[in-house]
Amino acid sequence: MAQGLITDFLARSAVAAPAAPALSDGAGTWSYGAFADGVAGSAEWLAGLGVGAGDRVLIVGENGHTLVALLFAAFALGAWAVPVNARLTAREIAAIAAHSGAVRTVFALDASPAAAAHARAAGAAPVPAPCGLVAVTPAVASLREPRTPGDAVAALIYTSGTTGSPKGVMLSHRALRFIAETTVVRRALSAADHVYAVLPITHIFGLSNMLLGTVAAGGRLSLEPRFDPARALAAFAAGVTVFQGVPAMFARLVEHVGATVRRPAAPALRLLSAGGSPLDPALAARVEDAFGLPLLNGYGLTEAGPTVSNTPPDRPRRDGSVGWPIPGVELRVVDPVQGSDVPAGAVGELWVRSPAVMLGYYRDAAATAATMVAGGWLRTGDLARIAGDGAVFIAGRIKELIIRSGFNVYPPEVEAVLAAHPDVTQAAVVGRAAGGDEQVIAFVELRPGAAATPATLAAFARERLAPYKRPQAIIVLDRLPASPTGKVLKGALRERAAAMETLPG
Repeated sequence: MAQGLITDFLARSAVAAPAAPALSDGAGTWSYGAFADGVAGSAEWLAGLGVGAGDRVLIVGENGHTLVALLFAAFALGAWAVPVNARLTAREIAAIAAHSGAVRTVFALDASPAAAAHARAAGAAPVPAPCGLVAVTPAVASLREPRTPGDAVAALIYTSGTTGSPKGVMLSHRALRFIAETTVVRRALSAADHVYAVLPITHIFGLSNMLLGTVAAGGRLSLEPRFDPARALAAFAAGVTVFQGVPAMFARLVEHVGATVRRPAAPALRLLSAGGSPLDPALAARVEDAFGLPLLNGYGLTEAGPTVSNTPPDRPRRDGSVGWPIPGVELRVVDPVQGSDVPAGAVGELWVRSPAVMLGYYRDAAATAATMVAGGWLRTGDLARIAGDGAVFIAGRIKELIIRSGFNVYPPEVEAVLAAHPDVTQAAVVGRAAGGDEQVIAFVELRPGAAATPATLAAFARERLAPYKRPQAIIVLDRLPASPTGKVLKGALRERAAAMETLPG
C-alpha cells in the first residue's frame, strides 16, 4: 500500500485529468483542477488563521464542495480534521469542540442552513474563503499534538454515542488511505464512475469509502446534504453509476418506488451497496426487485476505518451475510469472557486486525485499553460467527443481546423476521428488564397505506420464531428515531421501552 497523505489522491487525479468533473452540488461543478486549487487556497487560508500540523480544527457542515475542500485543506496542513454534522445540537457540537481542544471551529455555510444557524448562535460572521462562504470562531488556546512520521492522525471522528458518550476515534492517513484504496479495488471504482454522495461526509462511511474512494479513483461525486428519495431517483435517471447508503435510505427508496413506478429509470446504475447498520434480507430483496441489481452488503465500525468485510460485486449474498473480510483484514471470533477463540462456526465477539484500525480514543486511555488488546487486535463489541466458506454473519451487539428465560435472543434475527412482512419498512428490537428477566420489545415502521396491526405482526412472528424469541410487545411508530446517518437510535427505543409501566395489549 502506498504511503503518504490523503491529499495525494487529489493531486494524482488532478494531474491525470484536470478538466474532469470532481464535485457537483447546488453551487455547480468543480473540475479536479479547480478542486485542487480550492484545497490549496483553503490550506493557505487556514494557515493564516494559525492552523498547523497537530492542531485540531472542527469543521461543521453538510455535504457540499466547501466542506470537502476544508477537510482536504486540513489534511494538507497535517492538522487533525474534526468533521461534525451540522444537524447535531449546539450542545453536542460544543462538547466535541471542548473535548477535541479544537483551535478553530469553521462552519461550511454554502450547503447547510443548519451550519449557518450554528454560526449565528456562536457569533461567527460569514466570511469568504477560497472554497466558499464560511464562518470562523476566534482562536482557542490549544496544545498541538506531536506528528508521528508515517502514521500521523488525519481525522478525529466522534462516534454517534448510541452505546454511551461519544468518543473521539483517531484515524491516521495510513488507515484512511488503506480503506479508500481497498474500496477502489473491491468496488471496481474508476474515473468513469458517477457517485451519488448523500452519506454524510462528516461520518466515517461517507468520508473514507464514498468520498476518499471516489477521489482515489478519479470519479465524480454528486454531493447532497440530505437524503430525499425523489431526488435520488432523479439522479439515477441522469446517469449516476454508484450509490452507497445505509439500509434506512434503501427502505425509503423502495417505499417511494412502490408508490410511483414499478422499475425506476437508472440507465447507468451498476452498483448498490449498503452498510452502516444491519441489512434485513427482506429489504435487500425488495431493493433488488426494484432496481434489477444485487444490493451488496458490508460491515464495519468507525474504529476500523470503517470497512471490515463486504460482498464483492461478483459474489453477492442473499442470506444476511456481511460478506468476506477485505484484503489485509484479519478476524478472530472470541469468547468475550474467557478471551479464547470459540469453536468454528460458533458465535462470539468479533476481533479485527488491519492497517485501518484506529490509533486509539483521543484523551481516553481507559477506553482505548479496553478496546485495543495485545497483538494489535480491536474488540468490536459485536457478536458474530464465520461460516465454513469464510463469510461473516453479525448476530448483534454484545450490549444489545437479550437474555430471556436463560436463552440468548439476537435482535437482528427478530428484526429480519418482522421486516419480511410486506407492510413493514424497517424494525428494531430491544430488551426490557422485567422481574429478573428480559422482555423482547419490537418497534416497527410501516409502509404508507399499510394495514398491518401489532396483532397481525405478532401472528406473523409466531409462525417464524421460537417462543422465547417472540416479541412481548410490538409498537408501531410513524418513523423509527435515527441519527443523521440514518442509523436507528436503539438507545432512545430502550429508554422508551423501559419507561412503559405496562406493555400494550
